[in-house]
Amino acid sequence: MEQCADDLAMKVLVSGATGNIGSKLIPRLVAAGHAVSCMARQPICLERYQWQGVEIHQADVLDLPSLSKVMQGIEVAYYLIHSMADGVKGYIEQDIKAAENFSRSARQAGVQRIIYLGGLGVCEHDLTSHLASRQRVGEILRASGVPVTEFRSAVIIGTGSASFEIIRYLMERIPLILAPPSIQTYCQPIGVENVLEYLTACLLAPHSINKLYEIGGPDILSYQEMLREYAVIRKLKRKMVRIPGLSPKHAARIMHLFTPIPIAYAEPLLDGLGSEVIVRDPSAQEDFKINLTRYAFSLRQALQRTGSGEVEHYWRGNHPGLEPGVTHLDIEGMFIEQRRTTSSARPEMLFTAFAGIGGRHGWYYANWLWKLRGWVDKLAGGMSRPASRTNPDELHPGDILEGWSVEKVEPGYLIRLKFEMKAPGPAWMQFEAQAYKDGGSLLILTSFFEPHGIGGLIYWYCLYPFHQWINKGLSKAIVRQAEDISHTSDASSSNLGKTNNNIEANFIENNGRNPY
Repeated sequence: MEQCADDLAMKVLVSGATGNIGSKLIPRLVAAGHAVSCMARQPICLERYQWQGVEIHQADVLDLPSLSKVMQGIEVAYYLIHSMADGVKGYIEQDIKAAENFSRSARQAGVQRIIYLGGLGVCEHDLTSHLASRQRVGEILRASGVPVTEFRSAVIIGTGSASFEIIRYLMERIPLILAPPSIQTYCQPIGVENVLEYLTACLLAPHSINKLYEIGGPDILSYQEMLREYAVIRKLKRKMVRIPGLSPKHAARIMHLFTPIPIAYAEPLLDGLGSEVIVRDPSAQEDFKINLTRYAFSLRQALQRTGSGEVEHYWRGNHPGLEPGVTHLDIEGMFIEQRRTTSSARPEMLFTAFAGIGGRHGWYYANWLWKLRGWVDKLAGGMSRPASRTNPDELHPGDILEGWSVEKVEPGYLIRLKFEMKAPGPAWMQFEAQAYKDGGSLLILTSFFEPHGIGGLIYWYCLYPFHQWINKGLSKAIVRQAEDISHTSDASSSNLGKTNNNIEANFIENNGRNPY
């Protein structure tokens, strides 16, 4: 992304910063040289992103007084809030009130423009209540008198996007899809990177002020074709059967049985299948000349697991306010188990302990099981690489342990390993050392597994009890190792101090003065 000149840099506010689009937009705006502020009901939720130079404010769009301070000095405000994202019943009323408060506060603060991302659809074609609500929000923002640039998109393809996650979970976990006839309705999906390009480019495009743009990718597909393309890319055999009379409510209930998507969230999105969402006004492409990506390419991008952004708040580490315990999540197509254990040792000692894992100390716990897994992999025809590390007491990116490769190392803080053996889906294990109370530390051991199809689900649940047992024992063993290192270090320092004191006493006795 090109850096904008200082005289073009703007003071920008991003609402909905904890959401999928907002959290991805902020680093782009910072990289472009803009002064960025963001708001959230619970600012602590944003600390994990570690954005440099971003002002974080506590504010709630449903609480008008809290918006006044946030809006001061803002030139352009992004409105990326949707109450349905919180699973709120009566979200339409919430959306209306939120838009009224935001636009009123923006007008009073002298904000020069609002940029809003809404939903695509043609009013004359019986919009569903969900899409009608998104367009009603745009009308409310424009009625405030503040100039508005509104983008209307259909399904956004990207990790964390609600529509994409529905596609992912349906195809990964349900071999037989019972679908309403509306699954043959046409849609024009767009990749999340293209959406972010539009939202960023319009900031320095005066001609986009007071314009309404329809945005979509180059492909027009039925929802059935979109699902099938996902199955093809993931090499999954899936069958879809259209059921006449199947309502979005009943379809949402079926979906909830097999996926973590709440009924209250899935129902309005499935109801949207009844509305054709296709770009009819090409002015967005004419004005911005965005290089649009094909649906299949956007899918492949969304399915990448690089550890640099997907399941973002867990990959990044730095989890403020965490307490000891265990957390289990099923999020963005990935199972995550996080185990947090306290230690009296300092964080650097904890890091030293888990940096030595797989070396001369073995795996600290159930070492024979780790070796057994390697033998099973060989019998199954696995091609895991032989162990190779540059230092027996340290780990570096590219080092190979028994069945694991070192993917990332942040000295003194974090190590992430990638599973190299045969499994129905990729897996990672991450160790973090975080400062805790009274000079101690918190060991955060996180297991990640992305199941591939039904086989991946069976694999996860069959081995789940063993993972629980091993991770619990491994965490305790690492903590013991760290505390042993700490005690040894403290004892050495203490002995050195006593030796120095003896030398000093002898010197004074013999020479009558302090040698220092």
